Formats: sequence, structure tokens, C-alpha cells
Amino acid sequence: MTDGSASATHSESVELSVVIPAFNEAARLPAFLDSVLAFCREHCPGAEVIVVDDGSSDDTARLAARPGVRVISHLRNAGKGAAVRTGMLAARGRLRLFADADGATAMGELASLREAVEQGADIAIASREGAGKRVEASALRRFLGRWFNRAVRMGSVKGIRDTQCGFKLFATPAAQALFGVAQEDGFAFDVELLLVAQRRGLKIAEVPVNWTEMPGSKVSLLRDGMRMLKAVRRIKKRWKRGEYERAQARVTPNRVLSTEF
Repeated sequence: MTDGSASATHSESVELSVVIPAFNEAARLPAFLDSVLAFCREHCPGAEVIVVDDGSSDDTARLAARPGVRVISHLRNAGKGAAVRTGMLAARGRLRLFADADGATAMGELASLREAVEQGADIAIASREGAGKRVEASALRRFLGRWFNRAVRMGSVKGIRDTQCGFKLFATPAAQALFGVAQEDGFAFDVELLLVAQRRGLKIAEVPVNWTEMPGSKVSLLRDGMRMLKAVRRIKKRWKRGEYERAQARVTPNRVLSTEF
């Protein structure tokens, strides 16, 4: 077994790391991975791409293993938050992006997030709320998503209209500080990161993007939304008890299947 987070101690040697968490994504990952590699070749040569296979039972890991991709595989399914954390702590880039495997947010949107970080933000998060952008989603998804984000704003994370879009860019110091104390393995990990970031005074830029709902989502907005609201209460209790001041990131057992980058 190899701890994929070990390379987090290496000095930064690449400009950009792209971390893609993937659980049973054999159908959707290949096309998005092709687009990521093509984007990096054209716009960011030398970028590293890391796919974290979260204990998939299909061919996700095999399909991800290709030139230019580092594959880290969890020994068991642990959750999206755990997969993103594994990848971010293993990354070496000066800038570290995580992007959902479904490709709902295209890599071309990175330019706006990167500009926000270059202008001083510690974290730039893609948002499906904002004028001038195209968001293609069912009415039910948009209603429930807005309901959840309103509840999160009231209970914890302030001033952010969309906490859950799966396309977020971190400057290295912010990535190491936040993922280094992260505890949430499930879908509430975004809320945890943003709450801790806000309370530590980090600058967060919310950047509107084009977004297209993709078939095959593993998120149930009703079921997982309720779980995330319970997690928000758990996260707030941790903060009040001062646990994030002494916490160490939860490490998920994993093995490195491919080290190409």
C-alpha cells in the first residue's frame, strides 16, 4: 500500500495540478479526461493530472491509466471528499484544481478562476449563480440546489451562493492548510473547506461559469442534501471545539496504480 499523500512534501515543480475524483465513472470519465489532457497540452504544458479512483467496481481505474495521468486508487469506497483530499494532498502544482469527472464544467472555465487567484484570491470557486452564463439543469435540480445553498448560508458559510459546484481552484498554501485538516469524506466536504477558509480569513472568489447537467449523477439532492445539512452541524461543532486547530487530515488507504505525469 502506498500513501498517495506522500508527495505533498515535495517542492512545487509544476504550475497546475488537476485532481479528478471518480467512483464508477467508466462511462463518463474517458471523454472528460480526453478534454482535460487536450486542454493541458494547449494551455498548460507540464501540468499534472491526477485521477483518484474511489474504490470503483467498474473499469474506472483501468480507463484512467494512460500517458500523462497519475492514478491513485482507494482500497475501498470512501466518498467524494476523501477522494478529493487524497488527490489534493498528493498534488505538486502551484495551483490545484479539482474537477468533477462528469465534465459538467468544461476546462475552458479555468481561465476565469485562475485570473481570480492571480489577483489575490486564495480560492476561486465555480458558481452556477450569476449573470451572463449558461446553466443547463432541470427545474427540480435548480430549486433543490438553491434551497440547500440558502440553508448553508444561514447556518455556516456566508455570502457564497453556490458552495457545491465541482470545480474549485486553490493556491497551494490554501490547499495544504485546508485539506491538511479536512475530516469530511462525503459530499459536505465543500462546505467544510469553505467554512474553515472563511473563519481563517482566507479570500474566496466566487466565479460564475457555464455548467451543463450530465446524466448519471450519483447525488440525490433530497437524500444527500439532508445528510449534508447534518454534516454542516457536525462541522460547526468541530470548529467551536477548536478541533480544526489541531486536526490532521483523515488518510484513506490507497495505492498508486500509475505514476505517469
